Amino acid sequence: MEGWYIEKGPESDVVMSSRVRLARNFKEYPFPFKMNREDAEKVVERVKDAILNRSIATSDYEFKDMLKMNPIDKQALVEKHLISPNLVNGRVASAAIISKDEKVSIMINEEDHLRIQCLFPGLQLDKAWELCDKIDSLLEENIDYAFSEKYGYLTCCPTNLGTGIRASAMLHLPALTMTGYIRGMLEACGKLGIAVRGIYGENSEALGNLFQISNQITLGLSEEEIINNVTNIGNQIINQERSLRAELYRQNPYRFEDKVYRSLGILSNARIISSEESFKLISDVRLGVDMGIIKNIDVAKLNEILLYIQSANLQKIFDRTLSPDERDIKRAELIREKLGIN
Repeated sequence: MEGWYIEKGPESDVVMSSRVRLARNFKEYPFPFKMNREDAEKVVERVKDAILNRSIATSDYEFKDMLKMNPIDKQALVEKHLISPNLVNGRVASAAIISKDEKVSIMINEEDHLRIQCLFPGLQLDKAWELCDKIDSLLEENIDYAFSEKYGYLTCCPTNLGTGIRASAMLHLPALTMTGYIRGMLEACGKLGIAVRGIYGENSEALGNLFQISNQITLGLSEEEIINNVTNIGNQIINQERSLRAELYRQNPYRFEDKVYRSLGILSNARIISSEESFKLISDVRLGVDMGIIKNIDVAKLNEILLYIQSANLQKIFDRTLSPDERDIKRAELIREKLGIN
C-alpha cells in the first residue's frame, strides 16, 4: 500500500501529517474490556459488513484480522500510525479495516468498539474531519451508537465523552527544540487544553524532533470548534518555528548549513545506522530541505524513509526476520537507495 506520506500537503515544511479520530460504541454491547469473545466477534462482523458489503466499495479497503496476522505485520501498521498498540494487544477479537491509500483506518474493538481515523499530509484537519464525518455517517446507517442526549457519544474513557473526536497534527520542531523554547510551547499548549506528545502518542519520546499536538477534551465543544482550535494553535506553532529557523540561519549560516550537510553526508554514506540516529539525521536533512538549502530531495521522500526505516516495516521490505545488527545494516542500505545513492 502506498499512502498519504508520499503526498505533499499544506504547511508541510513544519507539519508532517494531520489526523482526526472518532471514538464510537455499539449501544447493545458492553465496552471491549468487558466483552466476551462471542460479542466481540459479532461487533467485528457487523462493522465488516457495514463497510465492505454495504457502504463503500470493497476494492478500496482491506480487512485485517488481528488474530490471524503475524507480529511483524501488526507492528508495521503500528509504525505507520494505522493501528494502535492497544489494538494489537487486545484480549478479545479485534480487527482493522484500512483504505488502500492508508488515509482511512477503522479499528474494531480497541479501547472502544470503533476508532475511525483519517490521515492527511500537512495541515489538513478540516479535510480529515470531512472524510471521518462521511464514514461515521455511513456506519451510523447500520449501527445503533451508544449516545446520550446529555453527554453525547458514550466512550470507554471519559476524556473522549461528547463528540468523541481527537484532532491531532504531527509537527517537526527542530528550531524550537534547539533554542529551548520548546518548554514554553509545551506549557502554553497545556494551558490552552492542547496535549503534546511524542511521535507514537502518549508517553512516547519526540524522536527526530517530531511532536504530536491534540485536543485534550471533547465534551462541551462541537467538532468544528475542536478542529478550528487545534488548527489555530498549530498555525501559531508553525509561525514560531519558522521565525526561529530563520533567526538561527541568520546568526550563523555556515554552522547551520554544516549541520544539515554533515547529516546528509552520514545518511548518504553510512553502512550501519540505528533507528534513533536515523531519526536525528533525517530531522537535520528535513530542516535543510524546508529551508531551501538542499534542493534535490523532497519532503515526501523523507516522510517515506521515516516510516520504512522502522523495525517491522524494514523487515517487511526485505521479506525476512532481521537481527538488530542486520536491521542497522539494511536500514543504512534502504536510506541510501531512497536517497538515490548507490
